[in-house]
Amino acid sequence: MEADGHRDAAPAPPSRPAADLNASPDLSAGLDLSAGHDPQAWLRLLTDRHGPERVTHVEQLPERPGSLAEWPEWVAPEVYAALAGAGLRTLWSHQREGMDLAHSGHDVVVSTGTASGKSLVYLVPTLSAVVEGFASPTGRGATALYLSPTKALAADQLTRLTTLAVPGVRAATYDGDTPTEERRWARDHAHLILSNPDLVHHSMLPRHRQWSRFLRALRFVVVDECHVYRGVFGSHVSAVLRRLRRVCARYGVDPTFVLASATVADPAEHGEALIGRPMTAVTTDGSPRAAMTAVLWEPKTDDESGARVSATTEAAALMADLVETGAQTVSFARSRAGVEALATSTRRRLAGRQVLSPDGTPPPVAAYRGGYLPQERRELEREVRSGQIRGLAATNALELGVDVAGLDAVVVAGWPGRRASLWQQWGRAGRAARPALGVFVAADDPLDAYLIRHPRAVFGEPVEHTVMDPGNPRVLAPHLAAAAAEVPLTDPDFDLFGPHARDVVDRLTRAGILRRRPTGWYWAREDRATDHVSLRGVAAVVSIVERGTGRVVGTIDEASAHQQVHTGAVHVHQGDSYVVTELDLDAGVATVVRGDPGWSTTAQARSEFRIVRRDRTIRYAGAEVSYGAVRVTGQVTSFVRRLPSGEVIGQHGLDLPERALETMAVWWTQSEESLAAVGVVAEHIPGAAHAAEHAAIGMLPLMATCDRWDIGGVSTDLHPDTGAPTIMIYDGYPGGAGFSEQAFGQWRAWLTATATRVQECACERGCPSCVQSPKCGNGNEPLDKVRACALLRSALADGV
Repeated sequence: MEADGHRDAAPAPPSRPAADLNASPDLSAGLDLSAGHDPQAWLRLLTDRHGPERVTHVEQLPERPGSLAEWPEWVAPEVYAALAGAGLRTLWSHQREGMDLAHSGHDVVVSTGTASGKSLVYLVPTLSAVVEGFASPTGRGATALYLSPTKALAADQLTRLTTLAVPGVRAATYDGDTPTEERRWARDHAHLILSNPDLVHHSMLPRHRQWSRFLRALRFVVVDECHVYRGVFGSHVSAVLRRLRRVCARYGVDPTFVLASATVADPAEHGEALIGRPMTAVTTDGSPRAAMTAVLWEPKTDDESGARVSATTEAAALMADLVETGAQTVSFARSRAGVEALATSTRRRLAGRQVLSPDGTPPPVAAYRGGYLPQERRELEREVRSGQIRGLAATNALELGVDVAGLDAVVVAGWPGRRASLWQQWGRAGRAARPALGVFVAADDPLDAYLIRHPRAVFGEPVEHTVMDPGNPRVLAPHLAAAAAEVPLTDPDFDLFGPHARDVVDRLTRAGILRRRPTGWYWAREDRATDHVSLRGVAAVVSIVERGTGRVVGTIDEASAHQQVHTGAVHVHQGDSYVVTELDLDAGVATVVRGDPGWSTTAQARSEFRIVRRDRTIRYAGAEVSYGAVRVTGQVTSFVRRLPSGEVIGQHGLDLPERALETMAVWWTQSEESLAAVGVVAEHIPGAAHAAEHAAIGMLPLMATCDRWDIGGVSTDLHPDTGAPTIMIYDGYPGGAGFSEQAFGQWRAWLTATATRVQECACERGCPSCVQSPKCGNGNEPLDKVRACALLRSALADGV
């Protein structure tokens, strides 16, 4: 791309909108479309090959026309010239609305669909401000800070800025991969710094005096993909952004915040929670959307084992079929291992059918995930955009803002966690007026099984609220300490950090971490305050080391090590089996020997909870539901060995320490009398409660923006703190993450969906689609599906 570098030679913004804005590249190169470009024909092919019973629902999403807008007069001519040279001569209506708000100094969050051109909303006002700042004596009268959740997104933005080549604009990435000399140059000379919240926390804020020239000119802070900042991670980032605002005020500036987000239920509320002040939301998407055929798909059941085929295996079969017809397809899987397996399986299927491109070679199928080198990712993105790659297996790394859109079909293997994520992933398909196909393949999981039988839960409900608690005292404490180390805290600062801030500061002062002086609260230690907290909650890591060679086979977090690499465990890594000979938690090492002993191992654990504080209670006719603070303790006590047939051949004790978690939880109690009335007598309560607990955990992500691995559960037939049978679901993060609070607020809807799923499941005694859990520490024993149905029905008696 070329842009005129002379200010007086740049073309004026056009008076009439053109129709080529944000046009997606033509991806039609490659295979001939034997089925034509027709999602209905593709779907008929899939059902012919796999059976029409696989499809549980089809939703036709209509085409949406675009709404065009003219360029604003305030845009710097150099910026318009660069964008016009890239073919961007008009705007969609939401782009114009958002950039006008940002230019006028209003904090704004733009929440529109995938590939809707959100980046122009912040690029145009920031670049225009930078260009206008050239007239200052330093040539750097305006600067901007771009923050993304991943280094890959920052690299994408730098590539885009470099390609635009606005004359005189200096942009640079500043992250953990940036060499020291380049960091210094970026800090001293760049107009735009592209970074992430982690570097702001660890580098920019504690060394703000070195950044003073950049900060004094800071006009804009861009927070891209802000919907990612939820739960505990979001609370940490919210505290960092408040600290940034506070340090900026120290240098006499108050930058405008521009947030970009996928569709969330209340973007203005989420943006306000992140930065600590009101925001204006732009939510009416003016970009066009192609028509889509959206399909809910149930995998087949294996004839021999009777188990449902995995979502990954089924997605590979569907992607191979679609690629064979010429449909350029991306399939999303939940894990990196799943992505590699999906791509490999797709290639194998195409090779077995001898499917060839017009040039006589097999159609290229690739994997795309975190962990690849940046140049590998850029090359993959280029080959997808050019149409060279016909099938791509990806993690949600492709969901987060990477510039790949306009595909023919998207297959989602397993529920991605949120409706918003599903729409983000499906949104990668569709270009211009060409319709697209989106398929959701259910995993063997209670939530997935429920969704494919209740399409309204997918298509008839709004996207989820983003759960975040910026006032979490456990999150606030280290950030208030860091803020005091940056600039001494004073009374007015407490309003910025929320109602709990003063109490937290008082506790830090009593502990000797802060020291109060007439001018405020000061950091009282010799070490760096920011070293005491990681924004992403990185846990201690245990290395898995092969005895004899010393080779590091892999790593695992310390919490999972208790379950998966305890002494005697059989650990599988990339298809190879290892036996753990010793787990040394103090050294952070699990020693293994390679070899398959012929059996598998399953850890057994016990868990219990104590109620620390009951904050809220609601009484129903069938149950009493509470929300509050709890202390959960758990301990892996033994493991069992099983032959491939499932036969248990031994149980062995373990001596591992207890693990404790202080968090927030929702719990409900039911009387023994009410349970006996529906046939759940005392001896059957443990199995019924355990099964109901598993099912409830599996269904909670329908109500809250969490994954089942973000939460935990405990059930008991008689708890000392309640005096009754009790089921509890808790946040798996110290201090809580907001998930259980959402569950408390939607308890009836949550339990109704849970009961419906368990009742509808066709299995007799319980399966992974209803009451079995992949993370159960007791080996899914005892479980009583039939009586769990009765327990849930009793709990859902009409409220009073």
